[in-house]
Amino acid sequence: MNVFANSVEMHEHANLILLFTLILAAGFFMTRITKVARLPHVSGYLLAGILIGPSVLGWVNIETVETLGVVTDIALAIIAFSVGRYFKLKTLKSNGSKVIILTLFESLMAGVFVTLGMHYFFGLEWPFCFLLGVIGSATAPASTVMTIRQYRAKGNFVDTVLQVAALDDAIALILFSIVTAALQAMNTGHVSAQTLIVPVVKNAASLVLGFAGAYLLKYLIAKRTSDDHRLVVLMFVILGLSGFCSALSISPLLSCMVLGAVYTNISDDKTVFRLLNFFAPPVLLTFFVVSGMRLDVMLLKTSGVIGVAYFFIRIAGKYLGAYLGAVSTDMEPNIKKYLGLALTPQAGVSIGLAALGQRFLHPEMASLLNTIILSSAVLYEITGPALAKASMILSGAIPKGAQKAASELGEA
Repeated sequence: MNVFANSVEMHEHANLILLFTLILAAGFFMTRITKVARLPHVSGYLLAGILIGPSVLGWVNIETVETLGVVTDIALAIIAFSVGRYFKLKTLKSNGSKVIILTLFESLMAGVFVTLGMHYFFGLEWPFCFLLGVIGSATAPASTVMTIRQYRAKGNFVDTVLQVAALDDAIALILFSIVTAALQAMNTGHVSAQTLIVPVVKNAASLVLGFAGAYLLKYLIAKRTSDDHRLVVLMFVILGLSGFCSALSISPLLSCMVLGAVYTNISDDKTVFRLLNFFAPPVLLTFFVVSGMRLDVMLLKTSGVIGVAYFFIRIAGKYLGAYLGAVSTDMEPNIKKYLGLALTPQAGVSIGLAALGQRFLHPEMASLLNTIILSSAVLYEITGPALAKASMILSGAIPKGAQKAASELGEA
């Protein structure tokens, strides 16, 4: 009997190993196809998940997909820590309060546009619309940063883009924590001071731990520590924070973003971020493929149009908010005209927030949220980098020589 039990356990382990093999292989080979169409890797990962998931080939059933929630938490912790590196106080001080005001305008305007648009155009319930609006306020700094590096863009416009992209993700995470706390209170059937205060206290505790974790990380990572040990220390701190937040039923995003932000400000060490870039790709690939698996293709027939509407409404909110914010702070004309275009990319953080947000919704609304975010994410991944590049060119942040050199490199 024990032998039989052990063989069953070994069979389950084999299935799990083969599942991850399938996910990694599907993600990799799909990027070979999307590369021909010059689409970002994230688009390939999402399409791979849709293809092998329950809605198309059915190689992975929905029950199995639900067991992979731990991948979501780990990937989100890594994404949040990486976002924190752009929260450099030294850079933020150059524009000070102007950047904060500008960020509030563009992030909140996008959130308001999405919330009102989804409610009045499609008749969706207010709690769902608020959650979607919060997700809409986030930006994907990775796409913009890759464009900046590729074309060697520089100047005040680029500095402003990086500062705003970091801050508006922070605002989105804070608002997400508030909205999900309210949803939790509503789901209990009664709202009291305790149901509102407890989530706030939990999130505050996670922020304190993120702050303390940064100092612990700096202490443990000495200059003579090997790269292998640096990565091990980094991951046990990140995973420890994520596990603590999961135990408290709160998002790990804020805590891990504080960890990254504080560490990048108290330490000159850039090695941990470089090492994380080597470790993260398989985890992030798995996360995006699993996110694609959760997409119900049949819902696209009825709610795909909502995803397209969300795509355009959010862009309108971002652009108008950035313009009004730049006008109110008397920033230079290039920032007023083109900053909104640079803030359109949206992928990692938004998909992560959607994955977490589904846990607070009924199954039908959770599927709808996933459909809207994933369908629009593909559009953003196709158009976002191009719009970011256009904003850099129009603002004069990309020198003409750099444009030509990057184009020749891409053709090589």
